[in-house]
Amino acid sequence: MKKILFSFFVFCVSLSTFAQTGADYNYSIAARAFSIMQLPKVLNQTNTQDYTRMFGNGIMLKFNDNQISYRISGTYFRDDLEFDNTCGTCEIGKGKVTDYSFKIGFEKNFNYSKIQPYFGFDMGYRSNRFTGTVTPKTNVIRDIIQTADASKNGLVLTPVIGLKVNIIPQLNLFAESNLDFYYSYEKQDVTEPNGVARTVTTYRKWEFLLNPISAGLQFNLNSKN
Repeated sequence: MKKILFSFFVFCVSLSTFAQTGADYNYSIAARAFSIMQLPKVLNQTNTQDYTRMFGNGIMLKFNDNQISYRISGTYFRDDLEFDNTCGTCEIGKGKVTDYSFKIGFEKNFNYSKIQPYFGFDMGYRSNRFTGTVTPKTNVIRDIIQTADASKNGLVLTPVIGLKVNIIPQLNLFAESNLDFYYSYEKQDVTEPNGVARTVTTYRKWEFLLNPISAGLQFNLNSKN
């Protein structure tokens, strides 16, 4: 029995020693391979609870200090967007949405095992812009096409919780979830057909955007040894 316990102890120590090699590197580069995110609301969009799938939309640089890593991250997304505006039977918006952010923050590991849960916090700047058209859904006035340009710029605060799996000392798999507290200055510029009228409105508002999953690879570089 003593031999079994001793063998188990040696195994645990060796596993922990192997996993700690992830902290033996000065910095890491992480690439987001896949994300599911909520985008900021556009105009009077009704389906704001929808999630958008993104591929290869972000990168992080981490400076490692024992169990704490200081991180600088950036994300970028641009794609077509179609949504119900004002109500499900009122108008339809179509166009391009561009969303990007820059953040700085930290993350802290709970342990140095092969599987490493962590929490963190980021803060920074986020920009979201939609350019396109808004068209009534009613057949009688469907030819009335408004041109819309809506932009948001502001502060974003992001608590993070995640999990890393140490494959080899130089490589981790990671997955994390976060919630964006987004305070933005919004400008909506809507032009009537043939430029007969133009409406510009501005707002300052908070939004709470849930990002259920973001997964990718982390490469550990420049060994401290």
